[in-house]
Amino acid sequence: MAEPFLPYGRQVIEEDDIAAVAEALRGDFLTTGPQVGAFEAAFAEAVGAPHAVACINGTAALHMTMMALGVGEGDVCIVPSVTFLATANCARYVGAEVVFSDVDPQSGLMGPDHLAEALQRAGGRRVAAVLPVHLRGAVADLPGLARLAQDAGAVLVEDACHALGSAHRSEAGERPVGACDWSAASTFSFHPVKTIATGEGGMVVTADAGLAERLRLARSHGMVRPEGGDPWWYEMDSPGYNYRLPDILCALGRSQLAKLDRFVSARRALSLAYARRLEGLSPHLRLAHDPEWSRTAPHLLTILADFEALGVSRKAVIEGLARQGIGAQVHYIPVHTQPYYRRRYGDQALPGAAAWYARALSLPLYPGLDEAGVERVVSGLARTLGLGDRI
Repeated sequence: MAEPFLPYGRQVIEEDDIAAVAEALRGDFLTTGPQVGAFEAAFAEAVGAPHAVACINGTAALHMTMMALGVGEGDVCIVPSVTFLATANCARYVGAEVVFSDVDPQSGLMGPDHLAEALQRAGGRRVAAVLPVHLRGAVADLPGLARLAQDAGAVLVEDACHALGSAHRSEAGERPVGACDWSAASTFSFHPVKTIATGEGGMVVTADAGLAERLRLARSHGMVRPEGGDPWWYEMDSPGYNYRLPDILCALGRSQLAKLDRFVSARRALSLAYARRLEGLSPHLRLAHDPEWSRTAPHLLTILADFEALGVSRKAVIEGLARQGIGAQVHYIPVHTQPYYRRRYGDQALPGAAAWYARALSLPLYPGLDEAGVERVVSGLARTLGLGDRI
């Protein structure tokens, strides 16, 4: 019998998750009901944030945040080029321009030096927001980035869609990603490949009560019901969107959130298993770097490979792994190279992003994987690279 296919990421849904959704389906509310507030409260507690606002996906979380912060025409947002499209697109949704920053080629993260250079390229325009991405779950240098953003008059918004369960370490201790110690807001995603899943879903957390209220307006058409008005009355001061997360999905999110520690522990253990098995496989292959301040809850298991030195193309490696029932992916194509942004801003040289992209390859990582699966992946990788069965 053929071995099961191992995707690069997938959800882990258990019987209690199914029971939680079934219970919500039997309730009075399929949307805008009690599960939403309960999920928000549990999530805020989990990440140490005073306020949490649920929405339909991570992209919506970013868009709502730009709206709620008043980012708009004439503004600039600085975004690392190694990220998913949504981090940059959220600025364009509100009419702001994007200045792409370079990244460290070993970690894929935007650092203070990269931000300082991008601020110079902003050319005196108002920089409204800086959006560091905690790529793979590795935490960006939040204190360093926050100092530069503050000096530039910009707010820091963390794209933490990869980083639920990660923390920033310092001599003072660990602070969870989402506590918003250095940022105005942090955004999360609950796509099936993320640390917890709701199918689709997102969350914005913040320490600012006023920002939280504006986020709630943005997710539901900008609609308010003034006190003392007629029972049917509502008003809209400015348009919002229908970005509400249904009760059914919030019920799944609450069930999944209760397993966060277990899921994170499993991801960390699997990452260590990969590190042991990859060590010594080839001098031209290594794991992506996590900075010393990052207590990473791994979302992706990314290796950096010198494919030219290995004598094989990345496409051939991905196809060779697929023939062995092993999925792989590339995270990400630098956003500044996308046709839309090239037409808008021209060709740009970001050598760190180019070096990262040339070598990055993500291998299977999810709590349902076991060490035998890791052994199978690394053995398959060794065969595909022509290194023999080295495991």
